[in-house]
Amino acid sequence: MKKGLIFTFGVMATTIFFACKNDNTTVVTPSNNTIFAATLNGANEKPNSTTSPATGTFSGNLDNTTRVLSYTLNYSGFPASSTVVAGHLHEIPPTSASGVNGTGPVAIPFPTLTPPIIGTTTALSQSQVDNMKAGLYYANIHTNDYPDGAIRGNLVKQN
Repeated sequence: MKKGLIFTFGVMATTIFFACKNDNTTVVTPSNNTIFAATLNGANEKPNSTTSPATGTFSGNLDNTTRVLSYTLNYSGFPASSTVVAGHLHEIPPTSASGVNGTGPVAIPFPTLTPPIIGTTTALSQSQVDNMKAGLYYANIHTNDYPDGAIRGNLVKQN
């Protein structure tokens, strides 16, 4: 009986030891990236919307340490008579009276115009990073029908 009790105690102690040793606590490491998204369409064009039937999406991942933006832009729905002639990210000046509805100069040209447009920037300036996080960047696709911009989408910080 004594041996049975010792054996049972030993099994219980071993079970408790290994059960307590297995720590299932998940450690969440904060991401050092900022995610951006945009939906492009003609209604978003500024200062005047367009009737372009095309739409698009932008997704970007900004590494906050290197200040490098990796992105993908897709679009579709342009009529066969339309030719995409330019595509880029614009930066709205922080002093713009129109705020996020303003327009601004080209800040980041796209490496190609054929979707999916996939690119990676060189290191952005801290000012560019700050303005992007403040919502002062937008993606823009221009066509021969709409040389000032056919579809647009403001970059919105997702995290």
